[in-house]
Amino acid sequence: MNPFKEKARPLDDCIMDWKRLCPAPYDKNTVSPYTKTRVILMNGTEFEQSWFMHQFSRHSPNGDIRRELSLIRRLEQQQQKLISLLKPADETILEHTIGYEQLAVDLTCALAKAEPDKHVRNALDFALLEDFDHLYRYADLLEMEAGVKAERLVGKYTEITPGRPTISEHRFPFDDVKPHIDSKTAALQTRLCVGIITAAEQQTMNFYMNVCGAYPNDRGRRLYQEIGMIEEQHVTQYGCLMDVNATWFECLLMHQYTECYLYWSCMETETDLAIKKIWEMLFEQEICHLSAAAELLEKAENKKWEQVIPDGEFPKPLDLGSNIPYVRDVLSRTVQLTAVRESYGSIDALEPDADFFRYQSLVNDDISEVSSHTVIDEHIKRFGEDYRFETAENPIPPLRNRVKDNTEVGRIPASLN
Repeated sequence: MNPFKEKARPLDDCIMDWKRLCPAPYDKNTVSPYTKTRVILMNGTEFEQSWFMHQFSRHSPNGDIRRELSLIRRLEQQQQKLISLLKPADETILEHTIGYEQLAVDLTCALAKAEPDKHVRNALDFALLEDFDHLYRYADLLEMEAGVKAERLVGKYTEITPGRPTISEHRFPFDDVKPHIDSKTAALQTRLCVGIITAAEQQTMNFYMNVCGAYPNDRGRRLYQEIGMIEEQHVTQYGCLMDVNATWFECLLMHQYTECYLYWSCMETETDLAIKKIWEMLFEQEICHLSAAAELLEKAENKKWEQVIPDGEFPKPLDLGSNIPYVRDVLSRTVQLTAVRESYGSIDALEPDADFFRYQSLVNDDISEVSSHTVIDEHIKRFGEDYRFETAENPIPPLRNRVKDNTEVGRIPASLN
């Protein structure tokens, strides 16, 4: 599939009335977990596109260009509003959060397994263990507050067990800055990957930033606050991977191409027939947006789309599914890693005055105040053990203890001994 070769309709044909903007939401009790995660993924993709185009407009002195961007952006906003209403009103904040974290885990795995660039794949594997641990923390909060077992929400496709403990994820900001890719030499799969994961993590960060103040009790507010700070670190890491030398118009084209790829992937893999039709409709609309972006690129920079995306053929569809063996393998090999400037290294090899330890001493000086730890501690006190869904015991022996939350793995040197 090459979206540049598809026939594009006029942009006005993409404008939707209110009826089309209000689809029937999915049934949270019967829908596939991966339908829910696709909805979250595409909502975040549209959010990224909208805010990218706002920034583009704010940096463009050309009124005609601004008007073109305004039209495309309005259409993207309509798509985002439609997708957001696929979430049913009876799905709680915490239930929706489980979907966010399942998406983070299984999307990261899917991208990492297809990623040819070792540096980008290392970034994915590194953050994977952190989102995996977030799923565990939120799942314990969900059982405490609502009596709902998250294994039902994730369809038992994704394990719920400790990863790199969230307390160990807090790093000095310098260590989250990574080298960027070069679009001229990077594989198309890599360019897609960086854009997709940045948008997904950015949406999670923004969701937690907003939910933090709206959550109905202090325990939940503090957990969203802490994990939201880790999502900021992830957005910094992934955003730094993006090519800083690409022009605004080249970035616009790549954004639109990425949206086309994702909607095509969704319609190719969707199991809910009603929502599959929505993906098909939005894919057809994105073809029009992509064509408009290609015209803007040619008008403003005298470049053909082939100069930015030489081979317009899509890679294989992005297919969200279970990745239990992959996560277990990464956990068993890399749980003791932290970010160290442009790369990653074991905390066992860090100097005592390393930024990681300095930052940990500043934010985690009193472990009893660290919400990701106290949530598990409270669950253990109430139920006698933490909540998990495991297909086998945790690959890391110190993380197998269900009656005491571990705050040392990934944080204290030699804690695996």
